[in-house]
Amino acid sequence: MKVDHVILGVHITDRLKKAGEVQKVFTEYGCNIKTRLGLHEVAGDYCAGEGVVLLEIIGGPEVRGGMVKSLGAIEGVEVKEMVFSHE
Repeated sequence: MKVDHVILGVHITDRLKKAGEVQKVFTEYGCNIKTRLGLHEVAGDYCAGEGVVLLEIIGGPEVRGGMVKSLGAIEGVEVKEMVFSHE
């Protein structure tokens, strides 16, 4: 049986302004998000305005496509997809 491991990389250029919109999409697809990891620069009193979220997605191409489309429609959000296939 072929299994795909799908990772979406979501780059958010203005976390403070766009986090609510991005979170709304994450909530809509919450049952399809197996793993979520957020990355942004933090040091002392500094907290970066941009960041990356890595998502491991389950579900078929329709689910992935819908999520990528919804996230990509948000200004300042870029999505890249990685698919690892094996049997």
